[in-house]
Amino acid sequence: MCYDFCYCNIKMLTLSSFRLWWQHQLNRDGLRDSVTYVPCIYFKRSLKRKVAPDEEQVAADEMTYHKKQASKVPWYFAPPFLLFWLALIFAVVIPIFFSLPTGLTIENEASNRGKFIAERAERILADFEKIGPKVVGSHANENHTVQFLLDQLGAIKSVMRDDLFDLEVDLQVVSGAYIHWTMVNMYQGVQNVVVRFRSKSSTSESYLLINSHFDSKPGSPAAGDDGTMVVIMLETLRVLATTSQTFKHPIIFLFNGAEENPLQASHGFITQHKWATNCKAVINLDSAGSGNREILFQSGPNHPWLMNIYRTSVKRSFASTFAEEIFQSGILPSDTDFRIFSNYGKLPGLDIAHSYNGYVYHTKFDRTDVIPRGTLQTTGDNILAMARTFSNSTELKDPSRHVNGHTVFYDFFGYFVVYYTEATGRILNTCVAVGAVILISISMYLMAADSFVSIGYILRLFLLIFVLHLLGWILAFALPALMATIFDSADQSLTWFTSKWLVLGLYVCPTLLGLSTPTLLYLSISRNDKVSQPYRLQLVDHAHTLILAVICIGLTYVGIRTSYFLMIPLLFHAISMTINMLTTLDKKAYYWSIFVILGQIIPFLYFTYLFHAFLCTLMPMMGRFGTTSNPDLYISLLTALGTMLSMGYLIPLLNVFNRPKLVFLILPVVTLVFAFIAMSQIGFPYRPKTNVERVNLMEVQRVFYEYDGSVSRNESGYYFDFQDRRKHQPLEARVDIEDLYYVGDDCDKYMMCGLPIFNHRTYKSRRQAAWLPREVPVTLPGKPRLTLLNKNVSLSSESVRFEFELEGPSHISIFVQPLEKVTVSGWSFLSDYLRNQPPFHVYFSSGKIKTPLNFYIDLQKESSDFNEPLMQLGISAHWVSFEHERDAETQKFLATFPPYSYVMEWPSSYERYIF
Repeated sequence: MCYDFCYCNIKMLTLSSFRLWWQHQLNRDGLRDSVTYVPCIYFKRSLKRKVAPDEEQVAADEMTYHKKQASKVPWYFAPPFLLFWLALIFAVVIPIFFSLPTGLTIENEASNRGKFIAERAERILADFEKIGPKVVGSHANENHTVQFLLDQLGAIKSVMRDDLFDLEVDLQVVSGAYIHWTMVNMYQGVQNVVVRFRSKSSTSESYLLINSHFDSKPGSPAAGDDGTMVVIMLETLRVLATTSQTFKHPIIFLFNGAEENPLQASHGFITQHKWATNCKAVINLDSAGSGNREILFQSGPNHPWLMNIYRTSVKRSFASTFAEEIFQSGILPSDTDFRIFSNYGKLPGLDIAHSYNGYVYHTKFDRTDVIPRGTLQTTGDNILAMARTFSNSTELKDPSRHVNGHTVFYDFFGYFVVYYTEATGRILNTCVAVGAVILISISMYLMAADSFVSIGYILRLFLLIFVLHLLGWILAFALPALMATIFDSADQSLTWFTSKWLVLGLYVCPTLLGLSTPTLLYLSISRNDKVSQPYRLQLVDHAHTLILAVICIGLTYVGIRTSYFLMIPLLFHAISMTINMLTTLDKKAYYWSIFVILGQIIPFLYFTYLFHAFLCTLMPMMGRFGTTSNPDLYISLLTALGTMLSMGYLIPLLNVFNRPKLVFLILPVVTLVFAFIAMSQIGFPYRPKTNVERVNLMEVQRVFYEYDGSVSRNESGYYFDFQDRRKHQPLEARVDIEDLYYVGDDCDKYMMCGLPIFNHRTYKSRRQAAWLPREVPVTLPGKPRLTLLNKNVSLSSESVRFEFELEGPSHISIFVQPLEKVTVSGWSFLSDYLRNQPPFHVYFSSGKIKTPLNFYIDLQKESSDFNEPLMQLGISAHWVSFEHERDAETQKFLATFPPYSYVMEWPSSYERYIF
């Protein structure tokens, strides 16, 4: 009866009627009530006393059943399966990532009225580059570049539609101070070229601010950072001024002259300029690279309407919440004027930058010839479109009325932008995650019914597979991290710095191997008795879904907007599961995997595109990430995350093929081969001109004066601030640094390690600095002069005031360290900074104005005995500009550096006094 039922009538009975019928059969035959769903063939054997079919027929039926349930694809199709996904990257992802529009030329301008002309911007950029490095305080920055900008603006004004528009130029020379990280950031006479452009018909007092900076780092002609954005602003202004399209709200074009200093000129504008209070939103334009497309990496905060303008304006989008959260975490060694506008002006806005090819960023190789004309065209088109949309928007009149929480935003291949509020993101992520969990629950219920086992059996099996897959997740991140640690321990970090493709073998393959190994081993040894192998493999997918869902909900409710990363693969896999269950393909051997593969194509393309972009941005940054952190670890974990998101559902499908263990051997073999390649000359990080090693050094003369005026130390040497993990190692073969030593121990003896700390970054890295003595004294371009003007003792307040005058170059740092039982009770700088722990750091720079700095320091002491040492006072002076000649010994030393290195250097002095 069981045989007849199972093979003739099972399609005619519902699941509930089958349960009643089978319970009746068990009771009638005297079997235990606890026996429930088992395979029908097993029933035949148990009831062979009642029904005794031919044994050979039973065996044949059993073999047919399992063959139907577990037939696999021949193993030789597995390599093409893997190569298909690799081919998608090279055929789709990379071409789209590097695609740029053809730049419009001046010759065809007549047929492109009102459009951005890239060739004109390119010509202006070439002239901008010819000025050379534009360091704050230098003639090149304060005079030549400012006049260059004024000339360009004059040319625009001469062709402007003056019947429709007004254009007013204001040259701001501003001084001020604010607390920037670990220092008082003080500036004197820095310059801003400010343009107010408005329609004559406009009565609005709400302005859009568009900002970029024209100063540069020492030695860099700054074509990319930030000359590209400067000329884009100039060409945008020219197009707006020569067309007939008017707009509601005026636009401020701010060309600021002290961003690298850092962020001083933007602070001077937003806190002191006459037009600053009218600015209601900002588009900040900067660069951490050179070329390709610009990325929107900060938006808002709390102004979703900004993303709506971005989405509807730009022709080719590139935006990411992930980039915003990474940047705002402080992990990256960068900052922009956007923070100044947000903190001090309360302006919402968009922070946009070029980030590709960061290898030339802040080096002498940052030139026009590495910037494609298509880069100017695509960014120019976008900025022009945003300027037009912003200046006509209703929200700009009063942005405070449109505050509505943070925004989740991301683009797809630059074709369109998805954005929604963080609150909407919570709902969306929760619904998708919960929906996916419901679907896998339904799938397991149907799986139990189709396999004739209890749901408890399926849950126990799922729990086992879930634990194994969770172990796979751990291994997926642990194995790449282990590779990164091994290479770092062997002094082989940054092997991918130039050869980015090495991450495929070093980190992608270990990720895939770690994720798949536990479940692969289980599926290889598990018996295919009650639940078929295809169902067990589906349970692996369900385990992956549950992990993604739990993490997605967890990250969502702790405020991580990038949790949408997990929602995307969940959404597409939920669609695949729904299709499979509706078509019953989930019951037909491995056919369900077809829709799993199809459903993951879009997530695969998206995540490989996005993480390729992030790796292209972050890998160059690791060359200036400092010496304390292992950069391989960051890149390995980022690569592992991208691999998991793009291949998490796909790599277990290798179990669909015969001999899966043989197929999986490809992964460790590839890793081993790539490891050998990475340890060869191919893995040497640096290349001349294109991928250089950054070396920051100063030629230093330092003198320590004691309380009685005597000199306890007077020496010259080179102060090295190495920028990457390999430190001095790549220089040893060519540069004489045998006497080099690291100053960590000196930091416990001397204030500021006895070094001419330049700014907050060198302050942060001072304990990792190195010193190389030199016998020939450094010839400085000048000498700072510190004069004690007065010393006034107040016995009533138990305090003493020291008044000083300081004269020196355009960049000076002042350090104050009170001695034991002495406190700094006041000074002429920002008093709030004294809440910090000493030593105190004041960074002072001067631009157009170069007058001596007068300041005072108030000290308190309980004993009121002020005729003994009270404080250490350090003066660090820097001749940063190349307008100051280096001495012969320095030039000889610099000539020994290898061609694959870039040295950012200048002469400096450090004088320590005790008062």
